[in-house]
Amino acid sequence: MLKHLQLTNIGPADTKLDFADRLNLITGDNGLGKSFLLDIAWWAMTRKWPGELNSRLTSGRVALPTDKKKKAEIDFSFTGVVKTKKHVSTFEPRLQNWSIPPGRPANPGLVFYAMADGSFAVWDPARNYWRTKAEEALDRPPAYVFSPKEVWDGLQRDDGTWLCNGLIRDWAGWQKEKGRAFESLAAVLAALSPSTAEILLPGALTRISLNDVRDMPTLKMPYGQEVAVVHASSGMRRVISLAYFLVWCWEEHLKAKELMGEEPESKTTFLIDEVESHLHPRWQRTVIPTLLQVMSQLTASAQVQLIAVTHSPLVMASVEPMFDEQHDAWWDLDLLRPHENDVATVAFSRRPFVRLGDVSRWLVSEAFDLGSARSLEAEKVLQQAALILSEKEIDHAKATTLDASLRKLLGDTDPFWIRWRYVGEKQGWLQ
Repeated sequence: MLKHLQLTNIGPADTKLDFADRLNLITGDNGLGKSFLLDIAWWAMTRKWPGELNSRLTSGRVALPTDKKKKAEIDFSFTGVVKTKKHVSTFEPRLQNWSIPPGRPANPGLVFYAMADGSFAVWDPARNYWRTKAEEALDRPPAYVFSPKEVWDGLQRDDGTWLCNGLIRDWAGWQKEKGRAFESLAAVLAALSPSTAEILLPGALTRISLNDVRDMPTLKMPYGQEVAVVHASSGMRRVISLAYFLVWCWEEHLKAKELMGEEPESKTTFLIDEVESHLHPRWQRTVIPTLLQVMSQLTASAQVQLIAVTHSPLVMASVEPMFDEQHDAWWDLDLLRPHENDVATVAFSRRPFVRLGDVSRWLVSEAFDLGSARSLEAEKVLQQAALILSEKEIDHAKATTLDASLRKLLGDTDPFWIRWRYVGEKQGWLQ
């Protein structure tokens, strides 16, 4: 489980984070380094960059120094299975990579990484970790990294060896066997469903083409039809792939541990970028609590740490009932420009988590920094209206013109009308 990261001369800003041991939510505008931070978190625990292990990925490449003439460092620590591992890595210009601790890798427990584009990665101590030179000589994969297509169709090594059958073949195989894996998949799909009225239920296997001989999994839709998973919506495919990835990783971990006669790992770190991607608001409101619940169900004795990037006020509101300052944290990136002509800087800070109770209040909070929860046009007109109301002498012509604009932009029950109509009727420019 990740304890801390400290970045010097790397990324948009020098940063230090002391992570909470359960839930860490990261907010901030696009382009400020949230996904970049998850890439570094993955690298710190696994010693490999996702794009280094799978060239088909469009992200997850080796991080480079901000100023190539200055020293760059990644200082990190994580709680391993045996002890806490600490290291300071420096960028080596001639190698165009970062120094790593000599000898065998430390064991951080299971590490999952769900990227925003549908790529996935997993580091499994049972299959990617080596203790001795003899184990190292077995040439085990340093991690399993899937492009979006490989999640569905399978992952192969360069020599043609299959590392994973992929969602379509595994789901079909599990469904025919009717064993533990399919029960787990069905349970995870049900848990990740947005409500009891819209449960993701596996349907009968089918064929979708004369030229595709695979047995294709289907979902029973609320409107009665069974739809092939490849024809499901983007949001459903996101949830389906997430459910499959978690079950596949855990099933393969159990099988490997059974072969070695060892107990399953108890520590799990889950990195997920843009957790709300493609999801309807109903799903956004349940996804974080459900993921923590699902991980605990799959790994009954587990210590689960979730580090999630989000742009969703619904996600922030959804964790209010469960947020615990002792075990959870909210991190926010901001673009700061103290004066109009100053060069902007990026600041990363841990914010106190205050329960706001309403999604619209999260929109205007420090998480998202909007001026209001209305349209941009309404926000501008309201600013003009507020300015007029602050004047000692109100220009009735201006106020009447502005009133016409407000009527086009605000709903009939907007709370601003109370103040606007009171002043307008009192001063006579509203009848």
